[in-house]
Amino acid sequence: MDTGSPGVRGLVLFVGLGFAPSAMALDAGAAESLMKKSGCFKCHSVDKKKEGPPYKETAAKLKGKPDAEKKLYTHLTTNPKVKVDGKEEEHDSLKTKNEADIQNVIQWILSR
Repeated sequence: MDTGSPGVRGLVLFVGLGFAPSAMALDAGAAESLMKKSGCFKCHSVDKKKEGPPYKETAAKLKGKPDAEKKLYTHLTTNPKVKVDGKEEEHDSLKTKNEADIQNVIQWILSR
């Protein structure tokens, strides 16, 4: 294999940053538990609009996009500003720094 090719280097970088494409098995119970602990379900549900968009809508919006996991990772870990009822507020991060747990939540959201 030619590891000097741009595609391989990009994949190595992608995996090296912790965004391995769906390499791990989804643990739905653990994802939901962490999301509950983090308060995600106060503003989001699987299929109904609350203060935030439903996870099915988020998954559909990101489906097939090569940067879907990276976008969710950033959203779930960096406290971005979001609009709620016309006002900007800080989105809470997941209550973990464990990369595997974060990736599990990302896979859970994308699988909706």
